[in-house]
Amino acid sequence: MNIIGINAFHPDSSACLIVDGKLIAAIAEERLGKRVKHVAGFPSEAIKKVCSIGNIGPQDIHYVTIGHNKWSNFSHKVLNLATSSPLKVPNRILNSMSLHRNVSSLKSMIAQTFELDEGKLSFKVKNIEHHLSHLASSYYCSDFEDAAGFSYDGSGDNVSGMYAKCSGNKIEIIKKIYMPHSLGSFYTAICQFIGFDQFGEEYKVMGLGAFGKPVFLPDMRKIASYKTNGEYHISSEYIHPSSDESIVNMVDNANVKKMYTDKLIDLFGKPRIRGSEITQREMDLAASCQLNFEEITLQCVNWLADQVPSKNIITAGGCALNGVCNAKIREATRFKNSYIQCAASDDGTAIGSAQYVWHHILKNPRNEGVDHAYFGPEYSDESIEKSLIKSNLPYVRFSESELLKQTAKYLNSGKVIGWYQGRSEWGPRALGNRSILAHPGWPKMKETINLKIKRRESFRPFAPSILEDRVSDYFEQDIRSPFMMHVVKIRELKRVELAAVCHEDFTGRLHTVKRSQNRLYYDLISEFCALSGTPVVLNTSFNENEPIVDTPDQAISCFQRNDVDVLCIGNFISLKNRNK
Repeated sequence: MNIIGINAFHPDSSACLIVDGKLIAAIAEERLGKRVKHVAGFPSEAIKKVCSIGNIGPQDIHYVTIGHNKWSNFSHKVLNLATSSPLKVPNRILNSMSLHRNVSSLKSMIAQTFELDEGKLSFKVKNIEHHLSHLASSYYCSDFEDAAGFSYDGSGDNVSGMYAKCSGNKIEIIKKIYMPHSLGSFYTAICQFIGFDQFGEEYKVMGLGAFGKPVFLPDMRKIASYKTNGEYHISSEYIHPSSDESIVNMVDNANVKKMYTDKLIDLFGKPRIRGSEITQREMDLAASCQLNFEEITLQCVNWLADQVPSKNIITAGGCALNGVCNAKIREATRFKNSYIQCAASDDGTAIGSAQYVWHHILKNPRNEGVDHAYFGPEYSDESIEKSLIKSNLPYVRFSESELLKQTAKYLNSGKVIGWYQGRSEWGPRALGNRSILAHPGWPKMKETINLKIKRRESFRPFAPSILEDRVSDYFEQDIRSPFMMHVVKIRELKRVELAAVCHEDFTGRLHTVKRSQNRLYYDLISEFCALSGTPVVLNTSFNENEPIVDTPDQAISCFQRNDVDVLCIGNFISLKNRNK
């Protein structure tokens, strides 16, 4: 049975293909077509791509699922609107219905995507509630037989959080947190106030917080607080959370309105203007916001532990991308094991809705878990070579073993590498197939990459990719993090050796690499370790203020316009002219 799962008309539009319950392909729309970060709208290019990878046509599809259900929590939505903005109720409901009409016409939109008559398509459409899709995405991709589940984000189907008990192939909802109370909206509002006002920039606040002190924590607790029984409260005096409809531009960008009020300005002073100097105040605001977020989340998770007697927890939703908090959950709660799906944000609901239909609705048994993220397209060496010739780049072809040895030598000598191999990663992280790599201890490497290659804020950290069996040698927590979902303290004696990936608070966004998950990347790190003595490489996404590159042409274009020294693409290596 072939199931296409999608996220559509919501940020991070995406599609996946599941065959007999097994994930075959998954990709975000932003990697294709217009290449707009967090693009909303309908994922037509992603649908075509996953069908191509799976070698199926539209007539072979049995179900199309979407992580959105217009009727879920509808009465709560109307009540929330009537309470907060009674004069806007008619327009908001009309906007909502416009979104629902688009979702309800999925069959015709897929027919248009493949230029077919709608009558030739026989698949069924299943709408699965947003947070239920989030939970399903992590639970069914884990290898847990049972787990407690917590999904939390900005909003989806008028809910910002959901607790669940997961067992076998079933997910039982325990509790929902309804809008306007939203931890995601709290974090986003502070993010906007600090001057990061574009959609999806919350990770910048998490990184900036390492430079500050939580001096504003008492004030943050006035804005967002934990109550009882797993419930949190957001004060409407300071924050007006965004609804689903106000976030999305149906055609292109995902946008979000200003969510903080004048009272927040009275509390903290004038908001920072984007592009202006980042002062200690902004660093302290970020640290205070992050700590308050962690405190509330840990109380929520501890309440969940009382409800579900399992040693396992699965989390999902945009808030589950907060790696600092994820490490605290592992450290400070009763849960012994955790799993976070590699596309934990809204793109992951495509997988969740499809898996929920296969397992929960159709009652099929669980498949093996998903322990890697390589579900995107792959391009042959023949295709790559055509792109190199077209771009007029000089190149040399190597055997795999020589490619690894040569690349390791370049890394050890301080060169910055564009590393493009195999299938692209599913989710927001570059995990060793669409990565920029460098020596983790080379002097000034962090500053060089941020300034000359990524062209972004100087405080932004990079990830250490480490051989999995060496984690405890370098990090204070022995965590397996194949999807780069945990920010962990680096051991004191290793901080100089990992200077380029050691953040201001001595942490690193851990990426553990196992040979069974990514053989080529593991072998490259091993080759580098043989030369340098360090089983770690600096890893950041292969892009420059754009979605991560997916095609050979995109990788070559990125290489040509920035200061990456060496491009290792397939079995080919190309050097910048200055390095000849």
